[in-house]
Amino acid sequence: MTAPGYAVFGTAIGDCGIAWNERGVIAVQLPEGSEEKTRARLTARLPEAVRSVPPAEVQRAIDGVVSLMDGKRTDLTGVELDYEGVPDFHRRVYEFIRSIPAGKTLTYGDIANILGLPGGAQAVGQAMGRNPFPIIVPCHRVLAAGGKDGGFSARGGVATKRRMLVIEGALADEPTLF
Repeated sequence: MTAPGYAVFGTAIGDCGIAWNERGVIAVQLPEGSEEKTRARLTARLPEAVRSVPPAEVQRAIDGVVSLMDGKRTDLTGVELDYEGVPDFHRRVYEFIRSIPAGKTLTYGDIANILGLPGGAQAVGQAMGRNPFPIIVPCHRVLAAGGKDGGFSARGGVATKRRMLVIEGALADEPTLF
C-alpha cells in the first residue's frame, strides 16, 4: 500500500485541502486562513500523507469543489470516498447527506427521522461534527431545528457555513452595516 497523497487548492472560500488513497478520497480540509495552515491541519490528521499531483479522479473532485464554491450547481455524488474507519452510523448519515442538492437544506431532526431514528437529531449532529469529507459530504446543508444555523466545526464556524449556503443559493446574502 502506498502512502496517501494530498493537495491544497484555492476556492472562493479560501485554500482547501484533499487527501486520497487508492480507494478514494480520505479527507477534505476546509480553509484554515492560509495555504500553509490548511496544509498543516491536513497533515496533522494524516502525517503519512505525501504532497502529490492528484490522479484524474481526485482532480475531478477538486474541480467540482472549486466549481461548487464558485456558485455553480455541481454534483459531487460521484466522488469516490474511502470510508475505512468511519463508524457505520456516520457512514449512513454521510451517504444520505450527499443526496441533499446544492441550494437545499434539511435539519438534523429531518435526517434522523428519514434514517428511522426519531429523536436522533443530536446523533446526526455529532456525525456532522466528525465529517472527514466536508463539501463532498455537504454537512453545511444541515441546519438545526427551525432552520437555525446549528454548529459548524470549521474555521470561522457558523459564518463559514452561512457563506457556503449563500454561495449555493440556500440563503439570501445578508447586508452588512459596513
